[in-house]
Amino acid sequence: MKSALLHGVNLICTVARHQSLTSAAKDLNLTVGAISQQLQQIEQRLGFSVFERHARGVRLTEQGTKLVEATSHHIVAIEDNIFQLTQVSERKQIRLKLTPSFAFKWLVPRLERFHRQYPEVQIHTIAEGALVDSDKRNFDLAIDYGPLPYKYPDAELLIEESLLPVMSQEYLSQHQHILHGSEAWHQVTLLHDMMPWQGAQKDQEWRFWSAAQRFNFPTHQGHFFNRTDMAMSAAEAGVGIALARVALLGSEIEQQRLVAPFEPISANAGYFVITHTEDPYTRLFKQWLKQEVDSD
Repeated sequence: MKSALLHGVNLICTVARHQSLTSAAKDLNLTVGAISQQLQQIEQRLGFSVFERHARGVRLTEQGTKLVEATSHHIVAIEDNIFQLTQVSERKQIRLKLTPSFAFKWLVPRLERFHRQYPEVQIHTIAEGALVDSDKRNFDLAIDYGPLPYKYPDAELLIEESLLPVMSQEYLSQHQHILHGSEAWHQVTLLHDMMPWQGAQKDQEWRFWSAAQRFNFPTHQGHFFNRTDMAMSAAEAGVGIALARVALLGSEIEQQRLVAPFEPISANAGYFVITHTEDPYTRLFKQWLKQEVDSD
């Protein structure tokens, strides 16, 4: 009886997290019918309705909300304690969705440290496009770049980003006048990430930077790329000036492959972790990500 009740409460918390019977069924490897039947049984046992059904999914009733708030953190603690004691969980792989720029410039150089520490956990890295499609729930975790405040209030801020103009030393030598005012910026070539996030203008970041500097020059000119790392590579090749994201800068400045004659400014944007599957392994990986950020 007690075991069945605990199982039922765990099921309620899982469905509440997904807000969809179909999504929860996929996560639990059950049919929607089985989920629905089990929910009816636990609601009968509890003596009240936990969910209201509607066209786009399910939502908690007032009593259901109170139940989830009172029990969900205890279930997470039990699950994590069992995981720490036994290293046993149904999942040993994490489907991670993110942008290619963040994957290549930030995650991949650090990933070997995670594999050495947790060799039993497989990270399936999916860097499929310039923008992260977080509406398709074919992932366990996603790392997306977006403006503050972020569009999903339950997403966790991983890194608050800064913007920094970078160029080759030769390019700076040829355009020293950019250090002395906005007029000089009419003669330089800007290198853009034209897709920083969904709905952004293609010169969004340069417009933001020039306004912060109180410069007045046309920000719509130059070359446009759909990835930040491509714009940074073009700057390294001497094509123009890229507006680098500081989190994505590796050793380019130290090795003098790029120079940065200005101070970074807050981008009013950042990288956010979106959780679709909440289990000990995804929590472990999120904790590791935060440790990596803190160690930078």
